[in-house]
Amino acid sequence: MKKIFVINLGATSTKIAYFEDDTCIYKENLSHPMEEIRKFETVWDQQEYRKKAIDDFMDTHGIKVKELDAIVSRGGHTEPITGGTYRITPKMLNQSRSMKYGNHVTDLGLQLAAQYAKEGPLPFTVDTSCTDEFEPLARYSGLKEIPRVSRFHALNHKAVARKYAEETGKAYEDLNLVVCHMGGGTSVAAHRKGRMIDGDYGLEGDGPFSTDRACGLPVGGVIDMCYSGKYTYKEMKRKVKGLGGLMSYVGETDCRVIEKEAVKGNAQYKEVLQAMCYQTAKEIAAMSSVMCGEVDAILVTGGIAYSKFLMAEIENRVKFIAPVKLYPGEYEMESLGINTYRALTGQVEIMEL
Repeated sequence: MKKIFVINLGATSTKIAYFEDDTCIYKENLSHPMEEIRKFETVWDQQEYRKKAIDDFMDTHGIKVKELDAIVSRGGHTEPITGGTYRITPKMLNQSRSMKYGNHVTDLGLQLAAQYAKEGPLPFTVDTSCTDEFEPLARYSGLKEIPRVSRFHALNHKAVARKYAEETGKAYEDLNLVVCHMGGGTSVAAHRKGRMIDGDYGLEGDGPFSTDRACGLPVGGVIDMCYSGKYTYKEMKRKVKGLGGLMSYVGETDCRVIEKEAVKGNAQYKEVLQAMCYQTAKEIAAMSSVMCGEVDAILVTGGIAYSKFLMAEIENRVKFIAPVKLYPGEYEMESLGINTYRALTGQVEIMEL
């Protein structure tokens, strides 16, 4: 029996789970008050704070680090790599710590996994946010100085794609899929034969607008705002990430709240939700064109996929392309645990940076 511990750090949460083989035995989402997180100047300063929360969970459930076969963390930022299950090596840790390729609390997750590994378990990460399987044409943006990059919800994208493949008795590597993740941010990607060959980077202005991200704006208008003298660099960055999307139009990011108001008769709230779905459907269709319309299924995941109203809005616009299958929520913990088990048992290759 393989004993596997899973870590998935979020901005104000620590998701943890314990697997025996490919079965989740314990799972918990620990919330951290924002006032506590704000005490730390950098994510690195949170290491002992986060470790204590994990240690307490282990103590509660009688989990001993030295008895674990593996510990796996949602991955941080490194040079671009293909998808898969990776052993956490000194090279990966050094790149992540350098912040050259970005910085997020998931980078701390890699450090924590390596710290626990000193007591025995092998440290892994799966389908990191730096997964890059783009084809050459996908990298063109229209300006030579700004290539398009692969940065989106790779872990959950791959997880639901593999889940669909398993449910249909097919191999992920034999399918053409369009996967759409709709949560705090939205990302849509074309999965052709097991590789994510194109996708949108919402944090930097790609794709449909989401809860608080403006994404694909008219560039001329953005340039005019930048040089209007009304906004600083930081304010403009905040405009497109944090104050964009639904927040810009209705001052709210929670789709459940907005939908309730729409149902009560608020026409503005209803229209902005429809517009978000309209843009998302356009992006799904665009990714379908990348595969010349040869799409086996369209998969929609993330927290927003729980909304029947929003999913109906999207499905009505894209069902002519391929069947739509919903996977509400996220499957990151499942993917981390199961893919590590498969790596330990030789079912998938253990890769290294």
